[in-house]
Amino acid sequence: MTLKINGLVGGYSQVPVLKNISFEVRAGQVVGLIGLNGAGKSTTINHVIGLLTPQKGSITIDGVTLLASPEKYKSKMAYIPEIPVLYQELTLKEHIELTIMAYGMNKEKAWARARKLLKTFRLSNKLEWFPANFSKGMKQKVMIVCAFLTEADFYVIDEPFLGLDPLATRDLLNLIEKERKRGAAILMSTHVLSTAQEYCNYFVLLHQGKIRTQGTFEELRNSYQDQQASLTDIYLGLTQEVTDDE
Repeated sequence: MTLKINGLVGGYSQVPVLKNISFEVRAGQVVGLIGLNGAGKSTTINHVIGLLTPQKGSITIDGVTLLASPEKYKSKMAYIPEIPVLYQELTLKEHIELTIMAYGMNKEKAWARARKLLKTFRLSNKLEWFPANFSKGMKQKVMIVCAFLTEADFYVIDEPFLGLDPLATRDLLNLIEKERKRGAAILMSTHVLSTAQEYCNYFVLLHQGKIRTQGTFEELRNSYQDQQASLTDIYLGLTQEVTDDE
């Protein structure tokens, strides 16, 4: 499984937010999409999941574009948004059943996986609850359960740690690592650079709609010429250089 973004120019108006973005996410990779507010992370993700249409460039999953084959493109992907999006009139159980139906999964096998995920995130006794009964963190857990239930080839995860308690954060990171080892490709946007440094094996650093640099952590350190630098040090240093130049 490979996501390829090639020469992407795009945004919400005729004035592009993203300026010639190119990178890949391969099977067995967790790619950290790193940037300050307004850097272009969410805009990139919205193009990947199909909410925005590129002005220039292309986005493919295993060579398939959203325009050419929407069903095939979307079937390979599961998405966890920054802000949970739930149907107010559906219970947790019905959200799971809807996900199973939407992805055409075997119901028995899917529910066996769902029960494990529900136990992990301490939601087993909440199946008849409606979204109005859930806290923000619990809503985020519902999104996590529904996404990882699919065993997708490719996961898009946008700022997943907002609202999660430390235990849920640990469980999510363990799940991400497990899915990576299974061979899934994962694109994760996050402000928590210390966590990204530990769990991502490739980084794309965005600043003002452009890729400032990309590579493994060791490659970033080498280009920054400081073997003791953290990901936070590297990102802030590189973005400060751009700001100073301007």
